[in-house]
Amino acid sequence: MALFGKENRERNDRFESHDIRTAIEEPPRLEREGLDKEAIPAAVSGEVNAYLGKGSRVTGKLNFEGTVRVDGQVEGEIHAQDTLIVGEPAIVNAQITGNSVIIKGRVTGDITARKRVEIRAPGKLFGNVTTPSLIIQEGVIFEGHCSMGGAESAKADRKVTPFPKEDKVSDAPLKSEGMK
Repeated sequence: MALFGKENRERNDRFESHDIRTAIEEPPRLEREGLDKEAIPAAVSGEVNAYLGKGSRVTGKLNFEGTVRVDGQVEGEIHAQDTLIVGEPAIVNAQITGNSVIIKGRVTGDITARKRVEIRAPGKLFGNVTTPSLIIQEGVIFEGHCSMGGAESAKADRKVTPFPKEDKVSDAPLKSEGMK
């Protein structure tokens, strides 16, 4: 028996697809919030490939193909090829890499997403984000830095261009002709 993967998807005694679908927000709610159908991740349609349930604890490096939902506790690294959903009861202390990351629980660690990061209420994120698209709902906590240039620009060396000597601003206080 495998913890994650195709075997679990075929086992109906673990959990019904309806249970997974109700654990994830329904598509009509997302459409009301102004998101188009193409922006809705596959996880919303119930296509979850792996599920780490509430009460579970995992330490180490996790690699997932497809969409994964985490409602338990994870410490280490998470690499998701598609969408990672951090559910409301989840506590994640990990470096996260994925295509899209949706946070409704508590995450401590840096996130690199190729498409987007969404932080939904009552989510909490303590770490840095690198992604081309960041969505933060009202009522969330986000403490960290965000780089919107994508993963490539975060790794690139950033150069600072110094001012030419004639353009430098003097440290002396400004004097006005009207002041005595």
